[in-house]
Amino acid sequence: MPLLGKGMLLTFTDVAARDERDYNEWYNREHIDDRVNLPGFHRGRRYAAVSAKPKYLAVYECDTVAILGTTNYLKTLDHQTPWSQRVMARFTHFVRMTLRIHADQTHGVGAALATVRFVPDPHRRKALVQWLSEQALPKLIARPGVLGAAVGENDLEVVHAPLQDKSMDHPRADESEWVVLIEGSDVAAVGAAARSLFTQTRRRSFGIEAAPTIGTWRFLFGNQR
Repeated sequence: MPLLGKGMLLTFTDVAARDERDYNEWYNREHIDDRVNLPGFHRGRRYAAVSAKPKYLAVYECDTVAILGTTNYLKTLDHQTPWSQRVMARFTHFVRMTLRIHADQTHGVGAALATVRFVPDPHRRKALVQWLSEQALPKLIARPGVLGAAVGENDLEVVHAPLQDKSMDHPRADESEWVVLIEGSDVAAVGAAARSLFTQTRRRSFGIEAAPTIGTWRFLFGNQR
């Protein structure tokens, strides 16, 4: 089964150790379900870091990335439940990405996830998507222990919508960051696949100046409708 839509919301978060129990209960019992039941949302999943920072990642699949910048969606950010307000006030780290999915070669839901974050030259977007779709992702998902992969680009206009609406406070993104998500049954397998994705020569060909940031994660909880 491919992703349930062409848009994706990623949130990277952390809290102090003393707040983790309440944080995890809130995510599993309220927040994922609230988001999944919004118009245009279909599935939410959350992960804990094996080798990544911050400690927690949440992934939400929706019809299109544009949904994440609509007035109706932003109103939900202005009207959080008391539990949500309490937990979110305790975040020690928060990064929000709104992805436009460029390639989807996923297959079901795996127990492990690797993320590869990088900033390419925007003028080489078309060639990058073609290489990922036709060469890189098929090669990765043929590896034992790897089940599927997808790639998305952070939509700067959409991700800044909450800032413009003054409903959330988070750092402004100045560059269009991309994320490759590699899913599988084994953390070591998806991590090795992630590390093999970009050689230095390949990075130069797409104008990727800094080394990609790679994280590995284990699945915690998910829900869908």
